[in-house]
Amino acid sequence: MNCVLRKRVAGLTLVGTAMLLAGCSGPLSLIDPAGPFARNVAWLWWGMFAVSTTVLIAVVGLWLYASVNNSQARNDEQIKHIQWRWIVGGGLVLPSVSIVILLGFGIPAGHNMLPLPQENTDILRIDVTGHRWWWEVSYPGRNIALRDEIHIPAGKPVDLHLTSADVVHSFWVPRLGGKLDMLPGRSHVLRLEADEPGVFHGQCAEFCGLHHAHMKFTVTAYAGEEFDAWLKAASTHDNNRLSTHDQKISTDNEESVTDD
Repeated sequence: MNCVLRKRVAGLTLVGTAMLLAGCSGPLSLIDPAGPFARNVAWLWWGMFAVSTTVLIAVVGLWLYASVNNSQARNDEQIKHIQWRWIVGGGLVLPSVSIVILLGFGIPAGHNMLPLPQENTDILRIDVTGHRWWWEVSYPGRNIALRDEIHIPAGKPVDLHLTSADVVHSFWVPRLGGKLDMLPGRSHVLRLEADEPGVFHGQCAEFCGLHHAHMKFTVTAYAGEEFDAWLKAASTHDNNRLSTHDQKISTDNEESVTDD
């Protein structure tokens, strides 16, 4: 009977694990990275998950140990000694060790995501301004102005200079990098890089009003020569056109402001 029960438990565990792992991929999955900066985020997530799981197991194990041994007769001196041991071990040692471990891999991961200068590398600059509820994209020095779409070269880092025209937004392409807030009157720099050509999805990650859920965009990465061709073609075309969706959102925004 025990053998059958163990087999059933093992089978359910395997099925449950497979279902959980199936949810790890997708266009907005931060643990399915497609670039070096996104990999830092993923490693940070997995590290925090491992540490938190270890702490949880340790705390539950200590709780079970204390429950089993709670029935033993002890004098006041022994009780006092045990209490101090729990305070020092659970209140000082365990949190301190956990924090040191988290900082040990968290600080290098965060440092690797910073837009630091790189020798012998010409990093493309792209300006992105968040509006309610669309994205304005421009390439300084070029006649390119886009809505809700960004085009980058694959295999090369790009610096996005982020700001907002109205309220606080948050720029996020989970598979290419971290998340960064966009504040009115301020400019922040986010560095992204795609390993290979492809289309990646982004989303505003800060609630910004009525149409927040529709504030999406795409990042298209091209191979080197293909990106150069796109850049040349885009510079010679009129890209200053609002899509039908943007016109509707802009109209709704104006109406909501007028009503206020």
